[in-house]
Amino acid sequence: MCSRCVARQPVGVVVHVQSADPVFDVAVVGGGLIGAVAALAAAYPGRQVVLIEQSAPAPGAARDSVLGVDLRTVALAPAAQALLERLGVWSRLVATPYAGMRVCDARGTAVLAFDAASADASCLGYMLENSPTLLALWSVLEAHPGITLVRGAPLDAVSVASASVQLTAGHRTVQARLVLAADGAQSRVRSALAEPARIEETGHHALATVVRTRLPHAGIAWQVFQPEGPVALLPTRLADCVSVVWSQPPALAAHHLALSETDFCAALTRASGGRLGEVLVADRRLVFPLRQMLAANLNPHPRVALIGDAAHVLHPLAGLGANLGFEDVQAVLDLLLRLPADADPGASGLWTDWARRRHARAASLVALMSGLKRLFANAGPLPQWLRNTGIRGIEA
Repeated sequence: MCSRCVARQPVGVVVHVQSADPVFDVAVVGGGLIGAVAALAAAYPGRQVVLIEQSAPAPGAARDSVLGVDLRTVALAPAAQALLERLGVWSRLVATPYAGMRVCDARGTAVLAFDAASADASCLGYMLENSPTLLALWSVLEAHPGITLVRGAPLDAVSVASASVQLTAGHRTVQARLVLAADGAQSRVRSALAEPARIEETGHHALATVVRTRLPHAGIAWQVFQPEGPVALLPTRLADCVSVVWSQPPALAAHHLALSETDFCAALTRASGGRLGEVLVADRRLVFPLRQMLAANLNPHPRVALIGDAAHVLHPLAGLGANLGFEDVQAVLDLLLRLPADADPGASGLWTDWARRRHARAASLVALMSGLKRLFANAGPLPQWLRNTGIRGIEA
């Protein structure tokens, strides 16, 4: 079995080799939010699925915080919620609905308001904490009769052939007719297939934390555009706590990371324009670089499809990254459901059109995020007037 392989890496966990391993219908590489849901979706039509993930989520990770809220949260769109409900896992998740969104420019007076009531909906979307959501999804994976879990070692070899793909993780080798790579922005599958990706450095880092505010969030998400970058205040399950994602230049992020809690709270109060009153308490702060990425081809081999962050990474400006990944999964499920039960899910040419449409969708959102960032970063009087005029126009 030929081909293009990544170099083997040392592993610390030995998984016994089975001499007569079956050929799975679908292998999913990566067990994060998108990978876990992809495995459930692939198994939904009754196919046999294997999920490869180095380390399963550990209980207690969600509570590694001062305020008791996971520092990593996801804003889920109704379409993603509908997918999770269809797969039978939504009732197991703890989700915080949000009923409105406010977008404003700190240098102007216009506020763009989106409300669920105006759209005749109960909410605009949901906020989920990463760790408890992953734990709930994995509890379903572990009990699923159609899903085999391979844990304990990273993926360290990929070999492709005409009839299947062979994946090696530690001392375990599996074969599958179709591989869904959901193994993140540094995807080993994408690297193994020498698939190029265009990376756009945004020049910004994100500072993420959870804070307690003087005023309750009332189920409203805020996005305040400052000259140095947008500040997002996202509702959590606690009425007086919001999740913060603050995009800013690296030096400024380092400065804010080094501030005392009191000084940081004061800085965030100013940056958010006091929309929720004074920031009273701040949890741990995380800082990480922001970049956008788009793989050249989301179907780099007839039997391999890239999904989630392995395929595309967006600036968190509008909270679209995870939702784009769930869109990928929905599109995978739609295609698999159109196939006869005994059909080869990795048959030649089957994923070409899927990859083209998903690539076009991702490319449009990457371009949109880049354009929004440039527009709101420009401090000149004309761009400011355009921003405020545009916000008022959209609101009207």
